[in-house]
Amino acid sequence: MKPRLVYMGTPDFAVPPLEALLARGDNVVAVVCQPDRPQGRHMALAAPPVKQRAVKAGIPVLQPEKLRDGTFEMALRAFSPDLVVTAAYGRILPPAILAVPAHGCLNIHASLLPAYRGAAPIQWSIVRGEKKTGVTIMLMDEGMDTGPILAQEAVPIPPDMNAGELSDQLSALGARMITEVIDSYLAGHITPRPQDPALAFAIPMLTREHGQIDWTRPARDVHNQIRGLYPWPGAYTVCQGKRLKIHRSALNEDADAVAAASGLAPGTICLCSPRAISVACGSGVLDILEIQTESGKRMHCRDCAHNYRFGQTMGGQTR
Repeated sequence: MKPRLVYMGTPDFAVPPLEALLARGDNVVAVVCQPDRPQGRHMALAAPPVKQRAVKAGIPVLQPEKLRDGTFEMALRAFSPDLVVTAAYGRILPPAILAVPAHGCLNIHASLLPAYRGAAPIQWSIVRGEKKTGVTIMLMDEGMDTGPILAQEAVPIPPDMNAGELSDQLSALGARMITEVIDSYLAGHITPRPQDPALAFAIPMLTREHGQIDWTRPARDVHNQIRGLYPWPGAYTVCQGKRLKIHRSALNEDADAVAAASGLAPGTICLCSPRAISVACGSGVLDILEIQTESGKRMHCRDCAHNYRFGQTMGGQTR
């Protein structure tokens, strides 16, 4: 008889692992995700992606507002889970919930633990210029991503990959890994490996404020910030007193561009061309490739470079 699984996840990242479990016929008896939230310009209630997939599959969905008042624990116990699998659920599970499944709770975490514990490990790994990351399947305990490791796989981070693209890759990797780990774990073939606390560090929650660009930093750091925060919360600067969102960039190592930026203050436009708007940084030059004004749509710089000029500055505060 297949074990009774409860799956806990909320965003797009958590859909492929659920798909993988369903595709191989696992007995997913319930899905837990965060409550519907207002989204979009009109702030209409929208169901999380995992809920949408569960409803399509005819699986009961729980969306508790609170995890510690005993109500959710009773609801979870009613499904008699043998195992809970989580992926980007978005909340820390209290001890009472961790104790419900007979064989514990497994988590799909998008980093090579013990590094990058906490929320947004994909974004922070790019922002901080990591060359590789990966997926860890761990046995959950009461801490924030501190449980023993069951399996890990590493992947390289290409120099121009953004967080959305990396998220898709790691989600697919986690989907493959979890199906392999469940079988081996329940069969007793995996010995959980404690994390090394000496290598551990936690990362902060992402906020919109993390998106503001400091042009005094090296061009590579700014480039990493832009791709690491795409699609959310997004990197931005201020130009002509208005916020300018930057969707895509590239490092410019051309000798002529570097010479043009020499002596210019960080944040100064040193070149405008059909290809890019080039900006001097604390060191180096960054090419801005795709932007979006406050009231406009996303566009390539070839379609709007004529609105910007040499010597114009970016940064500061909005009017």
